[in-house]
Amino acid sequence: MIFEGKTILVTGGTGSMGKTFVHRVLMGELGVPKKVIVLSRDEAKQHDMRMSYLHKLVATDEVIFRNFMNVLQFRIGDVRSYEDVCSAIKDADIVVNAAALKQVPTCEYFPAQAVMTNCIGATNIVRAIEENGYPVQTVIAISTDKACKPINVMGMTKSIQERIFTAANVLIPDTRFICVRYGNVLASRGSVIPLFHDQIKNGGPVTVTVPDMTRFLLSLEQAVDTVFVALREAKRGETYVPDAPAATVLNIAKALIGKRKTEIKITGIRPGEKMHEIMVSEEEAHHTVKRGDYYAIRPMLPELSDKDSAESNALDKEFSSADTVLDYEGTVALLHDHNLLIEQGELILEGEELLR
Repeated sequence: MIFEGKTILVTGGTGSMGKTFVHRVLMGELGVPKKVIVLSRDEAKQHDMRMSYLHKLVATDEVIFRNFMNVLQFRIGDVRSYEDVCSAIKDADIVVNAAALKQVPTCEYFPAQAVMTNCIGATNIVRAIEENGYPVQTVIAISTDKACKPINVMGMTKSIQERIFTAANVLIPDTRFICVRYGNVLASRGSVIPLFHDQIKNGGPVTVTVPDMTRFLLSLEQAVDTVFVALREAKRGETYVPDAPAATVLNIAKALIGKRKTEIKITGIRPGEKMHEIMVSEEEAHHTVKRGDYYAIRPMLPELSDKDSAESNALDKEFSSADTVLDYEGTVALLHDHNLLIEQGELILEGEELLR
């Protein structure tokens, strides 16, 4: 029960993944925490999140509501601010760094802003622990497949974030710094599925960049599962990666359109986009092991290497979204399993995000 009696700080806790993570923690499935601190800079999102707990809808929300009333704390602040980070982290046992600038085009046009959030924010967390001796047990960074062999600013800054936290294990041996890296989260805010839903609702066209472009896909719940597994199992400096399926962007669009007569418009690749994403690079494959449904990328720094490990390498090449692409029927089944195929006018709830 890794959260039992613990104080957990979630930076960027009002984002799609942060909200789902907090909800799962408050359910008590891995122990009832002492406190959950949400640090973010948007007061409106914090208000909406607070109201979502106050106005519980069904009896099964009772345990979450009770835990919310007792343990959930909201703090306005920014990971870019060292002072804000120190104030929030000083009593934390576990830190989940979900704060990020994650939109690829935004980061391309404002790279300095991406560096400040994704890199300086990570540095502030490490610096706060190192300079003040805060007794943080574990820090986990939420990364992305775009950090692997990055070609865009978002991926580059996330890749540096991974290195900042990996190296911190050498600087601060009493704290475990680990990462998770995953692909597109189905229906998360700003992702392609809500965009397609909105375009379909408004009669189209549905805009597809390149038909054969592939992307890894997993749900918000599976993203949180990855974080939970890494918190339980990952060794210092390791990065956990889910063995996730992939689909073409065209099949995703066709599956969501279904039998509607909605036009698909090909718009071309955007600045900073790859045709196929990579979750584990060819270089990383040589020190990657398989643990259940996840790959664990071992750190390259010799100070963190586990020379006595009996685990063997699980990959002999990079792990790409082009390797195991779902066909159309498989894509439909995946989206159906996550309640993302909707009839016209129907509303669904996914990770507390209302989608059309």
